[in-house]
Amino acid sequence: MKAIIFTILTYTLTSLSTADFTKNAGALLEKQVTNGLVNYEAIANNPAKINQLYEEVGSTSLDGASDAEKKAFYINAYNIATIYQIIQNYPVKSPMNINGFFDKNKHQVAGKSLTLNQLEKEHLLKDHFDARAHFVLVCAAMSCPPLASFAYQADQLDQQLEERTQQALNNPEFIRVDKNKKKVRISKIFDWYKGDFTKNQASVLQYINQYRDEKIPESYKVGYYEYSWALNKQ
Repeated sequence: MKAIIFTILTYTLTSLSTADFTKNAGALLEKQVTNGLVNYEAIANNPAKINQLYEEVGSTSLDGASDAEKKAFYINAYNIATIYQIIQNYPVKSPMNINGFFDKNKHQVAGKSLTLNQLEKEHLLKDHFDARAHFVLVCAAMSCPPLASFAYQADQLDQQLEERTQQALNNPEFIRVDKNKKKVRISKIFDWYKGDFTKNQASVLQYINQYRDEKIPESYKVGYYEYSWALNKQ
């Protein structure tokens, strides 16, 4: 009986709320992310904060959490786990140089052992589907949408997702329009996850145009530019 009580007490003391984790994640991102790029060198030189945050990804409790709280947590957890994994292998030129970065290496996420792919596809896009998640989950590469210098919060989540999606889809480096040739080249994210973007739309281009200030004509030829897996470092 004493052992059971001790176990419960230990869990209570070490488990963290989503609000606490969000606050702590936001502090690191605000300090170490500028214009979407991460100061990995500074984090690697003083890894205590990212190590603490990574532990919090595993110990945060989702018991009683709302759908928005879970969704925001999973987004923040993905981004923190990504940064942590880079730091564990730093210096490195690309996440693709780390074996199993997305599909084999496991992370403790709210008490579950998950790869980044499982976290994204099974616990975010499946259980909390929102195609806008593709513009806030950052894969540590230059062709990813820029990493925000804040953590996502449940009570602001829809607005934050909307703003980051608009920002990405109006970025001329992310959506490359050539008016003279009547062509547009887009990220391979739209190819890899085409079903997510066409779930409620007739085409990927129609999805993109929802968020653009200047619409791309449907007659334009759509292609994909080469994805840069170079590290998104400052």
